Amino acid sequence: MTQSTPMMKQYEKIKSEYEDAFLFFRLGDFYELFHDDALKAARELEITLTKRGKGDSAIPMCGVPHHSSEQYISQLISKGYKVAVCEQTEDPAAAKGVVKREVVQVITPGTVMDGKSLHDQSNQYVVSVEKNEGLYAVCAADISTGEMFITGVDEEILALEEAVSFDPREIVLPGNVSDSFSSRIKTRTGAAVSLTGKPSMRNEDEVLLSNIPDKRLWPGAFRLITYFSETTKRALSHLQKAVYYEAAQFLSIDSYSRRNLEITETMRDRKKNGSLLHVLDQTETAMGARRMKRWLERPSIHKETAERRQSLTASFVDHFMDRETVREQLRGVYDLERLSGRVAFGNVNGRDLIQLKKSLQQIPYIIETMKGVNNSYADELLASMESPEPLVQLLDASIKENCPPSITEGNLIKDGYNDKLDEYRSAMTNGKSWLAELEAKEKEATGIKSMKVGFNKVFGYYIEVSRANLKYLPEGRYERKQTLSNAERYITPELKEKETIILEAEEKAEKLEYDLFLTVREKVKSYIHVIQETAKTLSIIDVLQSFAETAETCHYVKPSFTDERRIELENSRHPVVEQTIDAGEYVANDLLLHDEREMLLITGPNMAGKSTYMRQLALIVVMAQAGSFVPADRAVLPMFDHIFTRIGAADDLSQGQSTFMVEMLETKQAVERATSSSLILLDEIGRGTSTYDGMALAQAVIEFIHNEIRAMTLFSTHYHELTRLSGELKRLRNVHVSAREENGSLTFLHKVVEGAADKSYGIHVAKLADLPSGLISRAAEILTSLESESRDRRADPPEDNAVQQLSLFPEEKNHPVLDELKKTDLMQMTPLQAMQLIDDLQRKLK
Repeated sequence: MTQSTPMMKQYEKIKSEYEDAFLFFRLGDFYELFHDDALKAARELEITLTKRGKGDSAIPMCGVPHHSSEQYISQLISKGYKVAVCEQTEDPAAAKGVVKREVVQVITPGTVMDGKSLHDQSNQYVVSVEKNEGLYAVCAADISTGEMFITGVDEEILALEEAVSFDPREIVLPGNVSDSFSSRIKTRTGAAVSLTGKPSMRNEDEVLLSNIPDKRLWPGAFRLITYFSETTKRALSHLQKAVYYEAAQFLSIDSYSRRNLEITETMRDRKKNGSLLHVLDQTETAMGARRMKRWLERPSIHKETAERRQSLTASFVDHFMDRETVREQLRGVYDLERLSGRVAFGNVNGRDLIQLKKSLQQIPYIIETMKGVNNSYADELLASMESPEPLVQLLDASIKENCPPSITEGNLIKDGYNDKLDEYRSAMTNGKSWLAELEAKEKEATGIKSMKVGFNKVFGYYIEVSRANLKYLPEGRYERKQTLSNAERYITPELKEKETIILEAEEKAEKLEYDLFLTVREKVKSYIHVIQETAKTLSIIDVLQSFAETAETCHYVKPSFTDERRIELENSRHPVVEQTIDAGEYVANDLLLHDEREMLLITGPNMAGKSTYMRQLALIVVMAQAGSFVPADRAVLPMFDHIFTRIGAADDLSQGQSTFMVEMLETKQAVERATSSSLILLDEIGRGTSTYDGMALAQAVIEFIHNEIRAMTLFSTHYHELTRLSGELKRLRNVHVSAREENGSLTFLHKVVEGAADKSYGIHVAKLADLPSGLISRAAEILTSLESESRDRRADPPEDNAVQQLSLFPEEKNHPVLDELKKTDLMQMTPLQAMQLIDDLQRKLK
């Protein structure tokens, strides 16, 4: 039976150790897959499925060529699969029995190092989450750059939020984690989840965690390092010391709010184009693009940090020529972070090292240009930037400029770098000159002008004569070597001798070049951490010159930070929306909030710009605390600790949540976690349920934020009845987005002014949407009737001049729902708990 052959037994033993991965099993020039792997791979890769063996014992089989395997592996990785690459580890010619094979690398969505599978402008994080002694360790690392970050939180929901914030490609969890947690984190992140055993806590890895003060976090970091070691099966000398951070160091923007604000990607199609990042990103390097994305996702809450970044941004604005020069110089810098990773990983080639050399050659010029910017933060950055001249000299002397991508086929090392290699090359050159002379001499001697001296890897060197010219060949001049259909190939003793010399030289030269290249690569490894530090500095310079470029192009202003709870924006604009409309058409708006004016209740018609007004405030805060200038004529801002948003209608079908449930969950985030230093933006709370339910919820949320949290808040609503709250809540003010109604038509002015809107203009908006005229007319009639009934009720109040309260239980004094309500201590409940109670009571009444 086919399954019992020694080779298949070997395959099945190795496969049993990598059950969660496709096993690419090397057989000659192909990687073969068997059994279920073959069935799935044939489907996912759209390749031909065959069989091994015959009859009932035949098993499914498919394969891909070794030389083109990268593209197939990349396809599987992009779909979230793992691939275990199993190679032959001994020469088949010398093997006794089955050729030895072993897995040399496991490629996963988070550990792929192939440049085609990496996104230049995004990090490729793998995140581990592990609970230890009551503390959740969240560790994120990008193996392609060597960066590692770790924090500790004391709640599961916060651990999930931290994990989501890294947008991970892969999640690593302990093997004994609960199925529910594994499912939740997979659903929230959309990443592949890997369950692992006990991590190896090696002494040499402790240096990577020397900056982590709480040792309860160490096991989570060791788990990630162990996972990297076991999958890559390589030394990871490029891993940098883990950076410890506390979530409170950054402006917290939960996943709901990040999605609503479209900071780095759009809500609809998750593309960069149309996001804040797309507007701001004028970086020239991949390193800078990744850092800008991180800064926008995690703006600082430290005023000194934001002001320091803005000071250099301002200097770049003031020094236009220096900025243009730096931009040009940065264009000559390749991705030093990932080049360092490839060097350490061992898959760097000659072209990569040329890119490294050219990048490092730019450093002295960048340093000289930055000195002219005349900024203290720039001086601080320059102190940490270094161009290792010995490394540049080594690369310049050793690696050819136009070397091939392969490192095993020669033509990598420059002439003059190694004497022995030069000897071999001289022998090869002289030998080939001799061959050319031999061809010319034999043509002259025989008169056969089409004769040629050729070479192939199977038969070596030969003299080829076409069949038509054989009659002109003197008998006995050559020794026959090979017969072709239309020619004969010959050899001579002299040619045999020269062949031996040339081929030995070529073989030795190739091996020597490979060895020399590995030696150069090892020397480069010793500079990895210097290169990484320089890369970090260059990425910061790149982001700040980009902020300056955008500030000048888009007419942004440097914001001022205040220690007071105060926002003053003059002629502020939405940074993304203003780019999508014609120049001069965007209507800018002012905004004022302070201790006596903490909450704005915003009314006005649909499509008038309420959501845009709210979003632009949040984006201005994000930009300012990230270090950018902002779209306004003047901006004074405090430092915020959180941003919470509920803007726009959306559901989350993947988690079985309706639009209203998503709305409530987003509101829950705000009312449970916000502080007086937070910014809350809530749009149309309560519209997903009945009118009175929705209005009651909206008012309860407003009152809770106003009385209990006191966060600066923008609250947009269509419940005009809520505008009366400005007379009851002393720190709430009414504003509205103005519109002009003339001759039955409506014009949006997009200007936010003081006071409440006098009507909703819903029918006018329906008319703008071009609904049928008959439908519009009927809606106007119904509206007139309803407004008339409302006036009549107001004109004829109950005799006691009090609002009549309908009884929930008109006939029963001891209804069980009433008993439950009496026992409830409402003052000890959160708004969300109260909402849940009302919902439960309603269900019981139904």
